[in-house]
Amino acid sequence: MRTERLQREHGVQLRWSAFPLHPETPLEGRELAELFAGREAMIRDMQARLLQVAAIEGVPLIERSRTYNSRLAQELGKWAEAQGHGNQFHQAVYRAFFVDGVNIALVDELIRIVAAVGLPADQARTVLEERSYAAAVDADWQRAMELHITAVQTHLCGGRRLSGFAAYEDFERLIRKNP
Repeated sequence: MRTERLQREHGVQLRWSAFPLHPETPLEGRELAELFAGREAMIRDMQARLLQVAAIEGVPLIERSRTYNSRLAQELGKWAEAQGHGNQFHQAVYRAFFVDGVNIALVDELIRIVAAVGLPADQARTVLEERSYAAAVDADWQRAMELHITAVQTHLCGGRRLSGFAAYEDFERLIRKNP
């Protein structure tokens, strides 16, 4: 992925932060057409741009019509980071959601993802049941609000930002301007 390439080629250190992307989305998910009612052209344009950039960058991505609540995945991501497997977990969740169309709001799906990256499923289930990392996600959501972040993905470097699904060259420009 592009982030791994940035780390390898430029020594960039990444910090994942959670963002409240449609936290009102129910467990069963929500159709994008419903979420963006009246703005169907925006959905088509957004999907087309995402697919185009993904193809150029070699990032797997499918066109989707449904979104799911990512709150529990975010909490589990914080736990995976604490276990030293954050990057693997985040990439696996990305693939599950954006390539395989998995409902990442479902605990059993998250446990399957955890197991696939080699983390203990029983511990992950306990983390989700006890909501052990809810405060960490709340803190990230608060930080996103304070920084006026309104889009996923948003990358920050030296007070500058890059929002959306950007090309690798855009990332390079961002980090070159911020040594």
